[in-house]
Amino acid sequence: MKRSVFSVLDPFLLILLGVLALAALLPVQGQAAEVTDIAANIAIALLFFFHGAKLSRAAIMAGIGHWRLHLTVMAMTFAVFPLLGLGMGQLPPSILSPAIGMGILYLCLLPSTVQSSIAFTSIAGGNVPAAICSASASNLLGIFLTPVLVGLLMHTTGQPGISLDALESIMLQLLAPFVAGHLLQPLIGRFVQKHKQLISYTDRGSILLVVYSAFSAAVVDGLWHKVEWRDLAVITLASLVLLGIVLGLSMLIGRAMGFKREDRIVLIFCGSKKSLVSGVPMAGVLFPAAQVGMIILPLMMFHQIQLILCTWLAGRYRQQLEQEKAAGEIAG
Repeated sequence: MKRSVFSVLDPFLLILLGVLALAALLPVQGQAAEVTDIAANIAIALLFFFHGAKLSRAAIMAGIGHWRLHLTVMAMTFAVFPLLGLGMGQLPPSILSPAIGMGILYLCLLPSTVQSSIAFTSIAGGNVPAAICSASASNLLGIFLTPVLVGLLMHTTGQPGISLDALESIMLQLLAPFVAGHLLQPLIGRFVQKHKQLISYTDRGSILLVVYSAFSAAVVDGLWHKVEWRDLAVITLASLVLLGIVLGLSMLIGRAMGFKREDRIVLIFCGSKKSLVSGVPMAGVLFPAAQVGMIILPLMMFHQIQLILCTWLAGRYRQQLEQEKAAGEIAG
């Protein structure tokens, strides 16, 4: 049964839009904003702690032998995407404003998603253990690579590199909780798996809190006077172009490298995703509060577009697989 575009819309996006509306109407300010920032920082640390606790060593070992595949996925995520983002940044300001261009470049520097990459790979009949390994490795490397790439390519402090304050924030808010969670994984991993639905609410709640804090600061700074409907249309078109190019390249490269069908599926779905879960908290650490809203706006739109297109694509792969099985049974 075919599913409409509306049936694959992420309900979480609707909640995010509600948070944006709340920030536009009732932005948190003054002392309340400081309290919200502290709560958001705690939520970010908790989110990355659970990321580390969910990273299964057994799953990593099951898929780690596909090193050529994993390196290709990393190249798509941390080389091809950034080059495309830099290329879009060369468009004239009359087409792509510098502020929107920075947001698009930022999303290009992020790691892949975990849950949706694995889910789409499974639906399409791909190599799930390899997808788990690739997606997990992407998120782990992203904790290191994304801030470095941001510092080198976006010059957030006015100069290349990462400031000492940003480095300290990354270590305390992202890396330390992640490592602590992973070290405790043998002890709490079973609990985390058993209550993964509850933990997913914690993940999403932390994102909502960071988004509300970030967009409140941006609204106070005049965000909606800077963003026009034309900008939203440009972000949508840019997201479609980015995703289309990466999906096409993944298909071509997968065939050129002689990957099996199930491994090509891993490359397609793990190499084309960008993580909202990692991207929003990282932006809160790496950028001034007033800039975060504008920076993550392209990421939020890209997130929904990738879900819609990849849901359709995974369904196509599943349909082809079922047709091939049916033909084989008839021939047998």
